Amino acid sequence: MTSSRTQKHLDFDILIIGSGAAGLTLALKTADFARVGVLSKGDLNQGATFYAQGGIAAVLDETDSIDYHVADTLSAGVGLCHRDMVEHIVAESAESVRWLVEQGVPFTTKENFEEGLDKGQKKIAAELSSLHLTQEGGHSHRRIIHATDATGKAVFETLQKRAQDHPNIELLADCTAVDLVTQNQNTEPGSVCVGAYVLNLESGSVDLIKSKFVALATGGASKAYLYTTNPDGASGDGIAMAWRAGCRVANMEFNQFHPTCLFHPHAKSFLITEALRGEGATLELPDGSRFMPEFDSREELAPRDIVARAIDHEMKRLGCDCVYLNISHKSADFLRESFPTIYSRCLEFGIDITRDRIPVVPAAHYTCGGIMVNKDGATDIENLYAIGETSFTGLHGANRMASNSLLECFVVASGAAKDIETKLASTDHGLNIADWDESRVTTPEDEVLVSHNWDELRRCMWDFVGIVRNDERLQRAERRIRILRDEVQDYYTKNRVTKDMLELRNLVLVSELIIACAIQRKESRGLHFTLDYPQLDPDPVDTVLTPATFE
Repeated sequence: MTSSRTQKHLDFDILIIGSGAAGLTLALKTADFARVGVLSKGDLNQGATFYAQGGIAAVLDETDSIDYHVADTLSAGVGLCHRDMVEHIVAESAESVRWLVEQGVPFTTKENFEEGLDKGQKKIAAELSSLHLTQEGGHSHRRIIHATDATGKAVFETLQKRAQDHPNIELLADCTAVDLVTQNQNTEPGSVCVGAYVLNLESGSVDLIKSKFVALATGGASKAYLYTTNPDGASGDGIAMAWRAGCRVANMEFNQFHPTCLFHPHAKSFLITEALRGEGATLELPDGSRFMPEFDSREELAPRDIVARAIDHEMKRLGCDCVYLNISHKSADFLRESFPTIYSRCLEFGIDITRDRIPVVPAAHYTCGGIMVNKDGATDIENLYAIGETSFTGLHGANRMASNSLLECFVVASGAAKDIETKLASTDHGLNIADWDESRVTTPEDEVLVSHNWDELRRCMWDFVGIVRNDERLQRAERRIRILRDEVQDYYTKNRVTKDMLELRNLVLVSELIIACAIQRKESRGLHFTLDYPQLDPDPVDTVLTPATFE
C-alpha cells in the first residue's frame, strides 16, 4: 500500500531505501514473512528502472548456454569479473525471468512481435519458450528478454502494482534518506544497522525509522556527470551513506558511458537503446560514412566502452557535436512495432527514425563499482544489504555487459530475501536510538551555494574524469572536489537539510571516491581509459577503498 507519512516514528522488519527493480523485488520476496517499508525519494516511478529500455539477459534459447553467457560477461568485463559471481547470477537467469512472468510482466513474445503490437492487445500467458529474444552489444547470442523498447517500465509497473496490493508492504513516497543508524551490540566488534534518518519532504522534518534490516537499493551515481541518461535521483545516496557508516567500496573508477544518448537541446536524458544496433543500426559520421569497423571487428555490436570511446574519438577528431545512428534501412512497420517509445520520442523532436538518422552522443549511464557485498547482498555492516546498481558484486568487472544489470537486481534481491528470512526471528530492533537533532542549525536563507556547487561538480567530473582520462586531469579534479567537499560539509553542519543539499553532499563524496579509485589504477582497462597508462596490467586487481584508512 502507498502512504503519505506524517507520524514521527515508524518501525519495520525490513526498510528498503529505493523503489526500483531491486528494491521492489526484495519487498515482494520478503513481504509474506515480514513487515516491509519501501522509501522513494520522489514519485515512485523516478528510479532508473522505469527508464530502462533494453531488457534482461537470460539463457532461454536452445542454441544458447550458461557457458556462452558467462564467457560473454567475462569478456566484456576485461579480466576483472568475479567468475563465481558471474556463474551464480547467470545460472539463476531463467528462474528470475520465470518469476517475473509469474508476476505478470508483459514481455514481448514471438507471436505478438511477429504480428505487431498494434494488432490487438490480448494478454498472452506466455511460456518461457515463447518469449522473443533480441541481441545487444557484447552478447554472442540472442538472449535479451524485453517488453518492446520499454522493458524497465513494464517490469516496474508490474512489480509496483503487486507491492501496492500487498498488505505487508508500505510504499513511502517523497522520503529522502539522510544517513544510516548503526549501533555496537553485545560484546562483539563491528556495527549493526538498526534503521535510518529520513527527510520527510512533505513536512520538512527528519524522522527516525527503526528496522531490523535495512537494504540500500538506491541506484548509481551518474548524476555526478554533466551529461547522463539517468533520472535526477541517481546521486549515489546509498554508496555515500554506506561509506559514512563504515562499508568498503570497490571499482568506483568504472563509470559506464552509454554510447547513444539522443542529442537534442530539449531531449534532456533520453537513451537510445542498444537494441537498435542489435537489429542492424549503424553508427555514422556527419558525412554518412561508418567508423566502427575501424575500431573493432564486432563493429556496432562491440561492448559499450569500445563504442563510447570510438564516438568520443571521432567527435574530438572532427570537432563535431554528435554522430548519427541510422536504422532507416529497416521497414517502417518493423521500427514502429519494435521501438514504439523511441519512435514516438524522436518524432516529438522532428526526427522520424524510419527516414532520418538519429543524432547521438555518449552519456554517463551506469556505476559498475559500489558497496562491497557478497552473493546475497550483505555488506560489511551486520543487517545492512545493498542490491542493484549501488552494490559491487563482481559481476560487471571493468565494463558492464548490456542487460546484465536488471538480471543482477533480481538474483541478488532473491538471495538477500532468503538470507534475511533465516535471521529475522533472532533479530531485534535497535535499542535506544536518539531522534534527529536540529537544535544547532538554521533554515538556509540562500541556497545558491548548492546550485552553484552542483553545477561545478558535474562539469568538473565531465571534463576531467570522463571517457578519456590522464593523471593531470584526475589530480586537478581531486583538488577541486576536496574544496567542494569542505564547502558542502560546512553548509551541511550549519543548515537544516534539504533534498538538493543531501544529494549534493552524497555526490561530492562519491565523486571523491571515483577519483581516488581512478588515480590508483595505473592501467587502461574497460571503462577506465587513461592516456598515461594505455596498456593492460598483466595482474589486475579490484580497487578497494576502506573508510578507516581513507585520507
